[in-house]
Formats: sequence, C-alpha cells, structure tokens
Amino acid sequence: MDNNVYLLTCTATGDRLLVDAADDAERIWALLAEDTGSGGGDRLGQVLTTHRHWDHHRALAEVVRRTGATTLAGHDDADELPVPVDVRLGHGDTVQVGRLVLRVVGLRGHTPGSVALELSVPGRPVVLLTGDSLFPGGPGKTWSPEDFGLLIDDLRTRVFDVYGDDTLVLPGHGDNTVLGVERPHLPEWQDRGW
Repeated sequence: MDNNVYLLTCTATGDRLLVDAADDAERIWALLAEDTGSGGGDRLGQVLTTHRHWDHHRALAEVVRRTGATTLAGHDDADELPVPVDVRLGHGDTVQVGRLVLRVVGLRGHTPGSVALELSVPGRPVVLLTGDSLFPGGPGKTWSPEDFGLLIDDLRTRVFDVYGDDTLVLPGHGDNTVLGVERPHLPEWQDRGW
C-alpha cells in the first residue's frame, strides 16, 4: 500500500519515536538498526499511530512486543488499535522525544481521531507528519460530506492558516510535498468535495 513509516531521533539523547508501524516488522527492525543517531539496535521509546486504519498499524503489536515502546494515538482512534494505547492524544498536546517537542495537530475527518505531528526546529522549515489527512493533491479520503467538512475545515484552520509555504508535509503514503504547492488548490478541493 506504499505506506510511509517515519523514525524521529533526538541526536542529543538518542531517544526515538516511530510513526506508523505500518506493515513490515522486519523492515522496521532494519530501519531501527540503520539509525546511527541512537546507536542502532531495537531500542525504541515510543510508537505513534496517526489513525486507526489497519494499513498503518499491522506491525504495531510486534513492534511493541519486541521493544516495549510506549504507544500513542489520537483519543478517538485509540480503542480501535490492536494494542492498548498508553497515551491518548488531542489537538494541541505535545509529544517529547528527547529534547524534541512535537505538537499534535488534530485533523478529524479521515477518521475521528486522526492526528498529525508538527516538528519545529529553529532555522529550518516546519515538518508536518500528516498520516492520511493531507497528501500532494488534496485531503485524505472521507466517507461522508460531514467527514469531509470536518477535514477540510481542520486543514484550513489548523494547517494552512498556521504554517508557511515552506512547511514540509510528510504523508502516510507516497511522496512529500510543501504547503506552498498545495495552498492554491484549497478552493478546488472544497468545490470538488474530496
């Protein structure tokens, strides 16, 4: 399904956060071993799941079993995951990874508890890990006009009205984009309803 899995490492402390243990546990072990910023190995402090859909958590139970990592997910999606969620997240919460502080951006609509993460480092563009809520070319899939309305409103008020054009978007599938490329298309997305 061309899922993206992200590993964030605080280079000062070696603490790590995995975002979306999507499917291939062996590839995730290889990713953990490749990460020289933390000394490699399977040491992993936290796993965050951006939303409840199965393609974003098929390896979650195995990753948690093997690493003992703390689990995090959006409050309204937490009960749908295959493992107990240790930390239930809401819009505006923060997640600490060593010295890095990531802000949680709630983006309702793709699922009720979908969350994105904002990573801001002075002197660098903001990075947003958006799960399936924002891709190059538009918002993620929704299943009703009401869900689409929630998602497009959250994208407008919590993403496009807040972050600059150089903000890097790392989606749950496929290629990256920047908000400046996507911003001019907001009216088109609104009109088409998806």
